Amino acid sequence: MPTDRTLTDEIQSAPKTVTERHYGFLSLLRSFLIFDPIIWAFTVVLGVLAIPVSLFGEKERILHNFARFWSWLIMKTIQSPTMVTGLDKIDTTKPHVYAVNHASALDIPVLYVYLPFQFRIAFKKELLAYPIVGWHLKRSGQICIDQQNSARSISSVRYALKSLKHGMPFVIFPEGGRTPDGDIKPFMAGAFFLAIKAQVDVVPVALVGTYELLPMNTYHIKSRPLEMRVGAPISTEGLTLRDMESLSAKVKAAMKELYYSERKK
Repeated sequence: MPTDRTLTDEIQSAPKTVTERHYGFLSLLRSFLIFDPIIWAFTVVLGVLAIPVSLFGEKERILHNFARFWSWLIMKTIQSPTMVTGLDKIDTTKPHVYAVNHASALDIPVLYVYLPFQFRIAFKKELLAYPIVGWHLKRSGQICIDQQNSARSISSVRYALKSLKHGMPFVIFPEGGRTPDGDIKPFMAGAFFLAIKAQVDVVPVALVGTYELLPMNTYHIKSRPLEMRVGAPISTEGLTLRDMESLSAKVKAAMKELYYSERKK
């Protein structure tokens, strides 16, 4: 396993993205006049439709399927094919905590399309203020985290732990938010609390190319091939909360190795 020093050196030489392309004025127009309005339309129509439909059946499963269909439509619209590697080596019938780097608002659609199972995801409470999106997050059983007041997150964390122990996989962004420059940032303290308490493996996942696809503070979607690189599970068997820092370092090193490595031909 490369050290942090080795991985830092690799940043300068190893490409994070699958391809390098030039995006000019026509790409900007395509995004603003086609991609963005279509995505907003998908969000409003499916978001509004999902609420009454979810009243008739298993609410959380129905809303997950809506989210996955919404994500599939987005990925087809933005023309960004995604190569998935390593997932075939994971026993997806078991509950894992999937630790994913967070580079773009479009990370979510990628995960919903290419993780072939129902899961729960942690989100910042600020998202509850958004109409439709906030409604969906609250009704679909996602886990609300208040980064300013951890005490308010206790009930959500208890629910997440119970769900994980009963077999529901969980997705976390251990950086706590999107990276502003495309590089993996420090992990939040407590990011792996649930994995240790539930004694489930942590699976590192690197999304490659999503930062270049749609970085922070822009609506310019730059269509490009993407990759979802899935690493080997990291066991938490026998670990306690005192091991949280060492587990975090191990997962971060694995994620960096996936993210900064060149694509295998």
